Amino acid sequence: MSVKVLEVKDKRKLKEFVTFPLFLYKNDPFYASPLIKDMMEHLSEKNPFFRRAKAKFFIAYKEGKPVGRIASIVNYAHLDYHKDNVGFFGLFECINEKDVAFSLFDAASEFLAKHNLKTMRGPMNLSTNEECGFLYEGFDTPSMIMIPYNPPYYNELANAYGMEKVKDLYCFLTDIPVELPTKIDRIAHFAEKQGIKARTVSLENLKEELYAFMEIYNDAWSENWGFIPITKEEVDYMAEKLKFIALSELVIVAEKDSLPVGFFGAIPDFNEVLRKIRGRLTPLSILKILYYRRKISSIRLLLFGVKRSFRHKGVESIMLKEAFRGAKKYGFKRCEFSWILEDNYDTINLTRIVNAKKYKTLRVYERLIN
Repeated sequence: MSVKVLEVKDKRKLKEFVTFPLFLYKNDPFYASPLIKDMMEHLSEKNPFFRRAKAKFFIAYKEGKPVGRIASIVNYAHLDYHKDNVGFFGLFECINEKDVAFSLFDAASEFLAKHNLKTMRGPMNLSTNEECGFLYEGFDTPSMIMIPYNPPYYNELANAYGMEKVKDLYCFLTDIPVELPTKIDRIAHFAEKQGIKARTVSLENLKEELYAFMEIYNDAWSENWGFIPITKEEVDYMAEKLKFIALSELVIVAEKDSLPVGFFGAIPDFNEVLRKIRGRLTPLSILKILYYRRKISSIRLLLFGVKRSFRHKGVESIMLKEAFRGAKKYGFKRCEFSWILEDNYDTINLTRIVNAKKYKTLRVYERLIN
């Protein structure tokens, strides 16, 4: 049976693209579907990402039935910053058949080649500021919110296509402690003596609060692998998504002389709810959301950064102390620190202070475009 790959060109096909994983993972209890309505918007011009990028979406068919999908992404913000002729693939989902996977990878590669790009890297959904990588290790537990989940064979398909690892991203998990390690308290006290203070954010002014994150992130991460500066429009878009699940006590700003120097943003693991409703908003699913959101047991550290000039001054510890106080207030049991670059040793060392253990690895691949 031959594989036919078609570009998504209308809203009906985009919905087919978005809902394909519901078929692929229909018997997988670990899969958490994003809300279909939200994903449709995310892949449209309403997403400010597309003001600095363009993408094509492709669906693979066998005997007229969808068997896979992929996005091919030209990220002009990445190209302007890194000047490396790298394009991206993402949103890859596929049955376990090489001919289907290779046809999808070929379609993505051909679109990038038309833009004179020399390397295809991914998966990125849609950039390094979002979901990255194939799940490579840690298939025995479900992924938390905005962390990729996929079958192990995706890595085999990537390798068979000639892709090679370019970077691993780590996820660390720890129990919320009854008492923080004394080292955290000691370092936080040192930071306080230097005039550094930590405060929780106002959710009523979440957009403005996240501008502090934008400033810190664009400074703290500027030398990291794959970094792309975040824009004000993207922060506004992020704030609209987060305001429904964020808790003030878990989003912390560190300040010196009333100026932001660090940001810590953890959110409840809403995947625990999404696994109950399979992407669809109905009267029944809304009731499930209201019920199960009160039973979320884990949080994920999603936004984190300390200005370079304030590293090793206790900023991380003072934010951790404040955030863990909030986590205990709400009765959360676990915290995931993710994702962290495999060579980001400062942040990895921070996870060790709170006894976090690496429990998942995400792998990013690349291949030269022929």
